[in-house]
This record gives sequence, C-alpha cells and structure tokens, in this order.
Amino acid sequence: MILYGLKSCDTCRKALKSLPGARLVDVRAEGVPADLLARAYATFGAALVNTRSATWRGLSESERNRPPLDLLAEHPVLMKRPLIERDGTLYLGWSAATRAALGLA
Repeated sequence: MILYGLKSCDTCRKALKSLPGARLVDVRAEGVPADLLARAYATFGAALVNTRSATWRGLSESERNRPPLDLLAEHPVLMKRPLIERDGTLYLGWSAATRAALGLA
C-alpha cells in the first residue's frame, strides 16, 4: 500500500499510523507519477484538487483556471491528501468512508 501525501501533514501522519506497512511518498519531495495523477483525476475529478490549501489561495485566477492535471503536475501539494493506492484501487482523503473501505472502521 502506498500513501501519497506530505510527511508534515497531520492527516497523512494519522493515516500512516493506522496503516501498518504502508509506504509514504512525500509528494513535495518525490512528486506524483503522471499516470497515477491521471487515474486519480479520472476517479475523483475536481475533488482531487484541494481548493482550501494555502497553495491554492496563493495562485492567481489565471493559474487556477489551468487544467487540473497541469496544476497538480506543477504543484503536487495542491492534491487533496492522502491519496492511497492499495491493490490498484485508489482512495482519497482520510474520511470515515475511506477508513471503512480500507477495513479500519
């Protein structure tokens, strides 16, 4: 299982603690593979972009209007976190629904 997020993110740390054996990929340091971003965007659509982040607020209106995959490739920290990949299935965020889907409810 791979958890894409930030090592400094409290939510990502909570998820990692609850998922023994999961490997954290720090998107700030390592980025997110383009094919994974495309799959995640196809699955989650606009929800993949965290429009509540400080990074989003710092973007100009013209930057915000760019295609989401281009924005995420350039600013991987804009991705809602964590993005979890387990056995080819993707999960977004650390909600009760995500925890239940991962068998942690």
